[in-house]
Amino acid sequence: MELAPAGPDDARRRLSEIREKLLTLHKALLDSERTSYELIHGPIASPGAFLQLLINDARFAWLRPVTTLIVQIDETLAAKNPPASSRDFLRLIDDTRALLSPSREEDGFWKRYSGALQRDPGVAVLHREMERQLA
Repeated sequence: MELAPAGPDDARRRLSEIREKLLTLHKALLDSERTSYELIHGPIASPGAFLQLLINDARFAWLRPVTTLIVQIDETLAAKNPPASSRDFLRLIDDTRALLSPSREEDGFWKRYSGALQRDPGVAVLHREMERQLA
């Protein structure tokens, strides 16, 4: 017996749930990178100074694909004219799965992400939860 394809409401709900988990993972990655940075460079003076590092420092550039994906998800979930379709929701779920899966890139996102998974048990737990949710 084949399962019926997900309708727009089911796909929207699933993407929304994935978004929530991805936000939690993103926050954990930011915290982990901040801690790693501060061990080398000392405390970051303020939230504004941290934001400037996130925007301008090459050390944090690897996090941008997650940030960009979250923005794309938010824009798709908020789309009104025209409204997003099941296909749009499912594409973003696939994009999330692809981003958080091993990659052959030598210096890309996966290299830095896998380092965070090995360094920070909290990030590793959240990654496993994302894998389950994306299955």
